[in-house]
Amino acid sequence: MPIPIIDLFAGPGGLGEGFAALKDESGQPVFRLGVSIEKEASAHATLLLRAVFRLLDGTPDEQHYYDYVTGSITAAQFQAIPAVARAFREARNEAHAFELGKTAETEIDEKIRHALQGSTSWVLIGGPPCQAYSLAGRARRTNDASFSKDAKHFLYREYLRIIRAHRPAIFVMENVKGLLSSKHSGRSMFGRIFDDLSKPHDGVEYELRSFVCDDRGLGLSPQDYLIESERFGIPQTRHRVILLGVRKSGSPIAHELLEPMRSIGVRDAIWDLPMIRSRISREEDSHKSWHRAVAGAHKALKGWRSENARGLAESMKEAAVTAASVYSTGSAFLKEPPIRPVARMNTTETAYRQWVLRPKVGGVLQHEARSHMASDLARYLFAATFASVTGRSPRLPAYPPELLPEHRNAGVGDGAPIPFPDRFRVQCGDDPASTIVSHIAKDGHYYIHYDPMQCRSLTVREAARLQTFPDDYFFEGNRTQQYVQVGNAVPPLLANRLARIVWKMLGQSAAQGSSSKSRRRVPAEAPVA
Repeated sequence: MPIPIIDLFAGPGGLGEGFAALKDESGQPVFRLGVSIEKEASAHATLLLRAVFRLLDGTPDEQHYYDYVTGSITAAQFQAIPAVARAFREARNEAHAFELGKTAETEIDEKIRHALQGSTSWVLIGGPPCQAYSLAGRARRTNDASFSKDAKHFLYREYLRIIRAHRPAIFVMENVKGLLSSKHSGRSMFGRIFDDLSKPHDGVEYELRSFVCDDRGLGLSPQDYLIESERFGIPQTRHRVILLGVRKSGSPIAHELLEPMRSIGVRDAIWDLPMIRSRISREEDSHKSWHRAVAGAHKALKGWRSENARGLAESMKEAAVTAASVYSTGSAFLKEPPIRPVARMNTTETAYRQWVLRPKVGGVLQHEARSHMASDLARYLFAATFASVTGRSPRLPAYPPELLPEHRNAGVGDGAPIPFPDRFRVQCGDDPASTIVSHIAKDGHYYIHYDPMQCRSLTVREAARLQTFPDDYFFEGNRTQQYVQVGNAVPPLLANRLARIVWKMLGQSAAQGSSSKSRRRVPAEAPVA
C-alpha cells in the first residue's frame, strides 16, 4: 500500500505533487496524499482539481479533465459527468479548505486519523507561511510596532501540534532563507523552531537532518539546511530552508543526500513555448499600437551619453522589426503544443523535460500575456536587449534618463544610493531564473522575458515551468491568483527528488522491523505519466 502523506499549508500543491508523482519500478505510486490543507480559496480549488486529476489519470475518463482545462467544457459540465462527480467526492476527503490555528483541532485530527488508517509509517510535509521570516517582509515592516505580534511568527506551532498528536515517522518542513536570520524577542526563530521540532513531546524525539549536508558526527550549522535549487536541476535560484525530521526509534536510519546536477537556464526551460506579445494598457490594444510603441522605443536612447548607446539602439530597432511578426497575445489555452527539442540535451535537461512535458494536453495552458503601459514596453525592450548583448540585466543606473521610471527612488546623479536599482529585471536566458515569488502577481517588472521580440513579462505557464510544475497542472482562480499560487509553491521536481530520499529511508526502516521480501525498489528517476 502507498505510504500516507499529510500536507499542511499546502498552497497549490507543489510539495505534495512531487511526493504523489513518485513511482516504484512497477509504475505504482509510492506515496498517497491522505490530507492536504490550504486556507486560500483559489489554491484550495487547485489542490482539489489536482486530486481529481490523479483519480482520473490513466482511466478512460481522464479526457474529461483535459476537456475542462482546455476550455472545451465548463466547470459545471465537467463536474456533472458521473465519473468526475465521484472523483470530486473522493477528492474532497483529501483537499480541505481549513485554516490551521482557527479550524477546530478535533475536526483536523479526525480527518488525519481517517486518512492514516492506523499507519505509523507515514510522512508529514508542508511549509508554514513565511511572510514573517522573509527578508522582504521584515524590511517592509521595519517600523511596524505590531510586527512582533504577528501570528505568522508562530504558525509553525500548528505543524508542531500535528507532530505531537500524530507522530509521523518522517517530516519535511520548508521555509524561506530569511528564517535563518529572523529573530523574535531577541531569540533566533530558527533555533526556537529547531528545538521545538527536535523534542515535540515528552518521550518523543526527532533528529533534524539536512538534505544537502552530512554532519559527519560534527553537527550542522543552520546554513547547512539551506537548499539552493539551481544546484539540483531546478531552473531557478530559489534558496529555501528544508528540514528533514526523523523519529528516533530503534537503530539509526541513514539517508542519501541530494545529488548536485548541472544548472538549467531560463531559455532551457521555456524556449519551446509559443512566442507571444504583450497587450498594451491605458490605450486601445492592437498589434498596430503595440508595435508602434515597440518600434519607437529606441528613440529614448537619442542623446544618451553611453559607449553602448549606438549599439543598443540598433539592436532595439532590429528586434522591433522582427517583433512585427508576433501577433498572438496568448490564451488560457493555445492548441499549438511546445516544440519538441531536436538538439542533444544533457542529463539534467532531459530529466527536466521528461518531468514537465505532458503531450496529452494537446497544447499549452495558461500562456497569456498581460498588459503593459507603452512606457514600460520601451523599458522592457531596452532591458531585454541590454541583457542579450551583455549577458546581465541592467540596473537603473545603466538606463537612459528618458527610460527611468517616474519615481522618487529612481533618480540617478544626486549621489544618493538607489533603494531598488533592479526594479526592472530581465530573466537572462543562459542563467537560472531569480526566485519566483508571489510578487510576480503585482506588475511583472522583476520577471521580464529574455527575448526582446516578445517585450513582456513572464506568463503564468512560463513561471510555472520555472517552478517545474508539469504542463498539465492547472491553476484555478483569476490570473493574479494563479501567479500568487505559482510564486508560493515548492518546485514539484525538487520535491520529487526529496521524496525519493524519504522513500528509501522508509524502506530501510521497514527492513529493520520486518522481512524485506515485499519491499519495492524505486528507480533512479520516477517514471512520468
